[in-house]
Amino acid sequence: MNMNIETLYHIFQASSGVCTDTRTLKKNQLFFALKGENFDGDAFALKALEAGASYAVVSERLEADDPRLLKVPDTLEALKALASWHRLQLRIPVIGLTGTNGKTTTKELIRTALGAAYRVTATEGNLNNEIGVPLSVLKIDPRTQIAIIEMGASHPEDLKPLLSVAQPNLGLITNVGKAHLLGFGSFEGVKHAKGLLYDYLKAHDGVVFANGDDAVLNEMLADRGLDAVKYSLEGVKVKATPFLEMDFGDAVLETQLVGAYNAANVMAALKLAWYFDVPTEDALTAIASYVPSNNRSQLLKTEKNTVIIDAYNANPSSMKVALDNLALCEGPKVALLGDMRELGADAAAEHKKIVERLSGVEAFLVGDEFIKAAEGTGIKTFAKSEDLAKYLVENPLKGYTVLVKGSRGIQMEKVIGAL
Repeated sequence: MNMNIETLYHIFQASSGVCTDTRTLKKNQLFFALKGENFDGDAFALKALEAGASYAVVSERLEADDPRLLKVPDTLEALKALASWHRLQLRIPVIGLTGTNGKTTTKELIRTALGAAYRVTATEGNLNNEIGVPLSVLKIDPRTQIAIIEMGASHPEDLKPLLSVAQPNLGLITNVGKAHLLGFGSFEGVKHAKGLLYDYLKAHDGVVFANGDDAVLNEMLADRGLDAVKYSLEGVKVKATPFLEMDFGDAVLETQLVGAYNAANVMAALKLAWYFDVPTEDALTAIASYVPSNNRSQLLKTEKNTVIIDAYNANPSSMKVALDNLALCEGPKVALLGDMRELGADAAAEHKKIVERLSGVEAFLVGDEFIKAAEGTGIKTFAKSEDLAKYLVENPLKGYTVLVKGSRGIQMEKVIGAL
């Protein structure tokens, strides 16, 4: 059966949602048979129907014949088209969020703050790519009052198709730093890629929120002649010992986030809450209750050490602020750092800069780039996180504040069990 977008949308509305994985399929869901490098959803389409899917959107090349098989030229394009059509039916604020560091934490803080007064639908986890964004949009249901869609990018034009699906009418760039330089080509490339959100909002008369303390964002706004609703830490006393505490003068916020660098993320959430008239006390109470997860700005107290787990990802700017935060911690401390991936031609220089920052700081480094950068320094290096974990079992640390950070591919979380 072939169909147009309106027919597909009627089928979607009658379903209990969209699914792309038969392992998580729920009865009456609409199954999309996506194709990737290592999988072909078409092979699971009939299984999805047997498991209770209402229909399965499959590629035209599938030879099976069943009236519940909806054949399309490209299943991913069909998913994006369905999400775009769904977005057009919505009459609610949709907040688009991107940036180099802190996207997911900021998204969760905004969700939490707005959730004190509204029914909020937000991107789950970090489903912020060309599959995740359509799935996030399609989760917006009639009960949703505000939606938050996180969008990631690792190449210059990655945001364009995501913006065409999410169609945000408000937006926020957390910051712009040196990450994915292999894909972006340069820091200017990063600014262009993230700035596509500003361009979209300008073209569609959207509302921009921006950190007024960030020189790069201020420059990007000025270049576009864009006004923004700005937030700032001016007048706010910030402490991190190691939990972030913010003193506003008439109120003190004690968070469960590690690191002073999260203060700007909290201010973003508060600014959105104030914009939508959430009472300040309610927003502060909600943010104070937020507990980070998934190896982002987490604190773990073991029998032997206090461990700052920030091992979900790493780039030069996030590594710098994590080390700055570690320096503020009292008592003996040690940094366990893994390579920063996807830096291209800048990899050697950026890893060297981090090693130079470690002068006088006890550290153990993991990965080929750090091994080269630390040569001759006396800093212990390891090829893999498992090797460092084994070393720490044999040479245990006790009584330390330990920072664990590295790019996703290095899997620095593997050392946590030895701490």
